[in-house]
Amino acid sequence: MKRKSNDIPIKKSTALFFDLVTGLSPEVHSKKRMLSDMKGMYSDKDAYEIMLDQQDSLIYEFYELGIPKTPHHLAYGTTILYPGKVGNEYFMTKGHFHQKLATAEVYYCIKGHGMLLMENPMGNVEIQKFSPGIAVYVPPNYAHRSINTSSSGPLISFFAFRADAGHDYKTIETKGFRKLIVEQDGKPKVIDNPNWNR
Repeated sequence: MKRKSNDIPIKKSTALFFDLVTGLSPEVHSKKRMLSDMKGMYSDKDAYEIMLDQQDSLIYEFYELGIPKTPHHLAYGTTILYPGKVGNEYFMTKGHFHQKLATAEVYYCIKGHGMLLMENPMGNVEIQKFSPGIAVYVPPNYAHRSINTSSSGPLISFFAFRADAGHDYKTIETKGFRKLIVEQDGKPKVIDNPNWNR
């Protein structure tokens, strides 16, 4: 039976089904990020505009379940990041810091292959590879972004973090990440972001 909204009832426990093939839940609605929502995220702005003129593609979707935003609760859900590239840069999530900067997060890869790009305000960059069964711990103070480096299917991951942490997308929209993950010679390569706003 489908829920009418994404608000999870406050009770002792809750059970929610996520499909291990698609990452989606038939019980609640996902939040979708289209190509038009990713303006300014990709390095090749000309390639972005050409793609957008052709089709406003679905880049990824994820769940915001309406968990009470208190330190006693955990926000959780799945992210489904579809395959594709803008120019030579792989499809990715927008990426964010948490508003409560000293918040950690855990991602568990259910399906697909990709990378989790992380950086803190001091400029330290960390990158971990995603493949099924891999859990990645994002330390406090690190912005993070998922990248799908596969052309054959979605990158699906399950996430959990403290529910009152909030999301700071604005810093990434303004500054970007210091590194990009691009395809070179058919393989993922980490390069400096030429447009990174110091």
